[in-house]
Amino acid sequence: MPYHVCAQGVPLLTATPGPAGETYSLDVQTLILVTGLAFLPGLLLLTTAFTRIIIVLSIFRQALGLQTTPPNMVLAALALALTFFVMRGVIAEEQRVAVDPYLAGNINFHQAVAAAQPPLQNFMLAQTRKQPLHLFVDLSGGEYKTPQDVPFAVLVPAFATSELETAFQIGFLVYIPFVLIDLAVASILMSLGMIMVSPTLIALPLKLLMFVSIHGWTLILGSLAHSFAGAGG
Repeated sequence: MPYHVCAQGVPLLTATPGPAGETYSLDVQTLILVTGLAFLPGLLLLTTAFTRIIIVLSIFRQALGLQTTPPNMVLAALALALTFFVMRGVIAEEQRVAVDPYLAGNINFHQAVAAAQPPLQNFMLAQTRKQPLHLFVDLSGGEYKTPQDVPFAVLVPAFATSELETAFQIGFLVYIPFVLIDLAVASILMSLGMIMVSPTLIALPLKLLMFVSIHGWTLILGSLAHSFAGAGG
């Protein structure tokens, strides 16, 4: 007689005794769930402030002229830390209305998921531009009376597109001072006839000196955090 290994009422694994030993079969619902978990980190990052922060930091590293410094792991960790501070209001609200009641047994899992959606939805709507939102609403073929009626399947790509646009705009502003330094150094070297000297060799320490003297990391991280002003609660 077959028997099941279950979790939360969902059969995870079915074992059927037979003459050649037990035969195991995996439930289709479980297979879909396990497969979906692989995409969960990406979906979580697309619905938070991480996208904007990591892109701006990557553009800044390129503008500074350092290809691998800071390393990708350091930039990702720094972006995650700043994302937590930006999203702390949303996280606290979700814990109050969804996580704590679920752990206390007052609501079930589906009710907890439904209760956790409004804080995150409000955060994304506050950062989503009208053009990307209208684009994905048109692509979905739906009609919604208010932005709050837009489903997550439409809001998430609109939010991610808005974050890309905002990140590139901030990255452009970050890039300008370093480009001016590169142009100034290149012009001086050409006027001195030192065409064999790489402008990067001279410009890099000057850019580092300028960046350190103005406390650049504090300035960039603070500006990124304030670009979400009011969205994180």
